[in-house]
Amino acid sequence: MKTQVPDTLKSDVPATTWGKVLTATPVAMTVIATMLAGLASSEMTEAGYARSLAAQQQSKAGDQWSYFQAKRLRSALQHSTLDVLINTADVHPLNLTALELSPASTNSAIIAALQKGEMPTAPKGRPVDSRIQTALKAVAGLKTDAEITASVTEVDSKTLADAVFDARTQAYSFDETTRPVNQAVEQLEKSLAPTNRALLRDYTAARLRYTAQRYDAEARLNQSLANLVELQVHKSNQIAERHRRRSQRFFFGMLAAQAAVIVSTFSLAARKHSLLWSLAAIAGLASTGFAVWVYFYV
Repeated sequence: MKTQVPDTLKSDVPATTWGKVLTATPVAMTVIATMLAGLASSEMTEAGYARSLAAQQQSKAGDQWSYFQAKRLRSALQHSTLDVLINTADVHPLNLTALELSPASTNSAIIAALQKGEMPTAPKGRPVDSRIQTALKAVAGLKTDAEITASVTEVDSKTLADAVFDARTQAYSFDETTRPVNQAVEQLEKSLAPTNRALLRDYTAARLRYTAQRYDAEARLNQSLANLVELQVHKSNQIAERHRRRSQRFFFGMLAAQAAVIVSTFSLAARKHSLLWSLAAIAGLASTGFAVWVYFYV
């Protein structure tokens, strides 16, 4: 965008300070209009990036929900199999003495897993920020889009990203903590004599109980992570919408600045320079002030 005052108009402008102001106004307004056009384009690019990021996060959230559903389904199968076993056979509490545990299998976590179905204690993550909890309740409670947007706006992206990282770390830590117990439980099952059906039946019931509890715990961790990633989707969409609104407003400011260019150019050719120049100045100042307000407060 380039504005050049014709020489025929320059000759009609008085060679005074006022004349220089008249001549410079269209150029200044052109510069402002160009800046606002660049800001509008930049904001629209940012909006597109945020929308793309939201789509990627939605895909990750879908993966986490799939993991959650798979874990819950496996847990349901374990519980169902255990119920069938208990109702169709004579199942007793597992006799650990009869198992003839090796020294490597006498770990208290393994014994607790087989006798009570208890999980090994995994490291706990940091508490979730209260603003994130409020936003999660708004999403889970099926609040209106306006209410969800208001709660998500209170959460900054870094805090939310840290919460997602902590949730992933906690899920990984749980897997690492339970892996030795899982391996020990599988090895014990292989070492049982198939002829001792009563002991094998009791051990199977204990293993099913522990495995069902483990899948339940893993499902809860995946559900928590999926909820946080879903919140990231809402946050990215909210950021995209904000940039879109800013782009629209910068575009309106650019139109006002272009109008100022046209009016100020006409003022050079008019007899009453002051009136048209005043209109151009008002339009230019309005567009500039509007752009400043959008930049800092929208």
